[in-house]
Amino acid sequence: MQIKTFLFVAVLGFLPIFGQAQTSARTQLNQFNEQVQTASGKFSQQTETQTGEAKPAQTGNFAFKRPGRFKWEVMQPYEQLIVSNGQQVMQYDPDLAQVTERSVDASVGASPAAILFGSGELEKAFELKELPTDNGVAWLRATPNSADAGFQHVDLGFKDGLPVELKLLDGFGQTTIILFESVQTNPDLPDSAFRFVVPDGVDHVVLRQ
Repeated sequence: MQIKTFLFVAVLGFLPIFGQAQTSARTQLNQFNEQVQTASGKFSQQTETQTGEAKPAQTGNFAFKRPGRFKWEVMQPYEQLIVSNGQQVMQYDPDLAQVTERSVDASVGASPAAILFGSGELEKAFELKELPTDNGVAWLRATPNSADAGFQHVDLGFKDGLPVELKLLDGFGQTTIILFESVQTNPDLPDSAFRFVVPDGVDHVVLRQ
């Protein structure tokens, strides 16, 4: 599973955090982590290779509930579902009729998903750096402290207290851009929304670390 598939993460009743226009991305991220316990919305994702070749765009829906529960559902151009119940991460590929299971610690701890979906203790896994504001969007760069994180850095753009864009540079020089839309904060999301039952007749692969 590629780490960027968690971008999920991919990160309201709409409750904007007022007075954020000139606030730093780090401050907006901290307030988002403190004030937003659940969220849902839509995303679009585009990946460009090091040579400039664009891969097919993906669109879908996302949701999360702290700590560590999230759903990342690709709807187009193919279906794929990633669900975490806070302990395990399940990735379901209907075309392959396969479910891959990992522990949350192995999958999310130092991944981009931890920035939006985690507990907010980012300094343990990332070096954070403010970037210049661009067109009203405040930017923050998170560089993983671990050399085997699978990506070089991720840039997170905030506007009006909400994540609006995420740019990830992976270890192969590919750039993935995710746009967040229709984000709703603190909707009522039951724990059952983040449970996944393996369908009958589907291969279930459990990966251990």
